[in-house]
Amino acid sequence: MRFRPPRSAARTTTARAPRGALAETVEAPPEHMRAVLFDGPGDASALRVDTIPVPSPVMDEVLVRVVAAGVNPIDAKTRAGGGVTPGIASYPVVPGFDLSGVVVASPFEAHPLPPGTPVFGMAAVPRTAGAYAEYAVVPSTSLARKPSSLSHVEAAGVPLAALTAWQLIVETAHAHEGQRILIHAGAGGVGHFAVQFASYFGAHVTATASAANASWLRELGAHVVIDHTTTRFEEVATDVDVVIALLGDESTVTRSLQVLRPGGLLVVVPSSGWPGYAEAAADAGVRATRFKVVPDGVALSTIGRLLDSGAIQVYIEDVFDLEDAADAHRHLETGRTRGKLVLQVSDG
Repeated sequence: MRFRPPRSAARTTTARAPRGALAETVEAPPEHMRAVLFDGPGDASALRVDTIPVPSPVMDEVLVRVVAAGVNPIDAKTRAGGGVTPGIASYPVVPGFDLSGVVVASPFEAHPLPPGTPVFGMAAVPRTAGAYAEYAVVPSTSLARKPSSLSHVEAAGVPLAALTAWQLIVETAHAHEGQRILIHAGAGGVGHFAVQFASYFGAHVTATASAANASWLRELGAHVVIDHTTTRFEEVATDVDVVIALLGDESTVTRSLQVLRPGGLLVVVPSSGWPGYAEAAADAGVRATRFKVVPDGVALSTIGRLLDSGAIQVYIEDVFDLEDAADAHRHLETGRTRGKLVLQVSDG
């Protein structure tokens, strides 16, 4: 675990709600904050830390003091010129979708997330600056109250990965008792949530992973774990109802078509996935779709209750200080992360 006491730019003045308001007294934000930026596509060394103005919320946005920020593959892909790069209007860009922190300013006094509320959720990168910063503005509908049983570091590893898994397993695959689901890359950020959700709703879960992660994935609910380094998954998995392809390369996708039952469903998640998947699926007599996560505070609240109940858990492999965001990206890009990586942004 990598922790360093962060430098604090917060002022000692406080902002108080008007008489009769529901908001709590919270520390007023400073005029400037530390943030991780990049000035154009590049490798991990393109990330730098600088001081920039604290953003101002408008309309339904909430200003959040960020305590921790999750690190996701789409962050690294965007930094490298992929991901959500087409939506970038100008540089520099503050990356980072996932955050956990404390509300500093709400849209109105009776808002359900008043100042002082611990929250977690997804920033609207690149329409607004991201979560790799001491403060972030976030749409109200993309936030939920932080699970009380989780620290901010743990909660920051949840939103994008867990929402992706929830929308894949529950809303797209409609996981149910007796259903057979194959999840590629089951030990990753999305994968370890997908395994748990599929198992929770009664599906028979097969996951591909390395041998080092096999026993852990069985503890999370996988019935079968296939070591992708020694065994071809199509030699083990058969008559599968749904394949969740968290790896979008042509080999994984085309071989997955062989294990699906007639009419089964292939879901290709990476945006860089093989472009010929739809035609190949039609030829194989199965259904196929791509997938993109939708920020959803209501679903995130449900996930939070499952986390508090102990039915679902988040695994944080390592924590980096904000200044070490480049190292976090390098680690992520090895493709060997178990669960999630998180940046410690400020004191909780």
